[in-house]
Amino acid sequence: MQPEPKPHLSPDEYLALDREAEERSEYLDGEMFAMSGGSREHALVAANLVGELRGQLRHRPCEVYGSDLRVRVEASGLYTYPDLSVVCGEPIFGADGRRDILCNPTVLVEVLSPSSEAYDRGKKFEHYRTIPSFREYLLVSQESPLVDRFLRQESGIWLFSTTHGLEAEVELSSIGARLALSEVYAKVSFE
Repeated sequence: MQPEPKPHLSPDEYLALDREAEERSEYLDGEMFAMSGGSREHALVAANLVGELRGQLRHRPCEVYGSDLRVRVEASGLYTYPDLSVVCGEPIFGADGRRDILCNPTVLVEVLSPSSEAYDRGKKFEHYRTIPSFREYLLVSQESPLVDRFLRQESGIWLFSTTHGLEAEVELSSIGARLALSEVYAKVSFE
């Protein structure tokens, strides 16, 4: 007996299912992938990041979104839910008129989980890099005060830097913001 082939979904079929589902799923190449829940630390770090950036950007032409807003990567057809996204300038949403698919993020942030870290650093970043508006990517550890930052240069090359320690700050030059790691990791306990 042969295994049954996986159903191949169109993007429209995925969106119809995902919009009605209780739990979110990502989409790529005709398949839906259920997203797993996060830890207390993951949730705290993500909430702290949203709060810090929202406070700094509230009087600028930028908007900060948490993990409930889907991002579409046009070139690869990926639909995903980053932990945080920032758009500066007028947000562009999906063509269907609903405002639940962001197409032009400036900054994307992923809080790393053991189950998704390799994907967030590798294939997902590969997809993200094809977004023309995308300028800066943060990979934020939930296990220690550590942030990896990738910044797109004018030449298209990505500059990598690592910031660690609760006394350190990460500059997000693409949006003119700074993140104090002491605030990013407020109330987070490290083992």
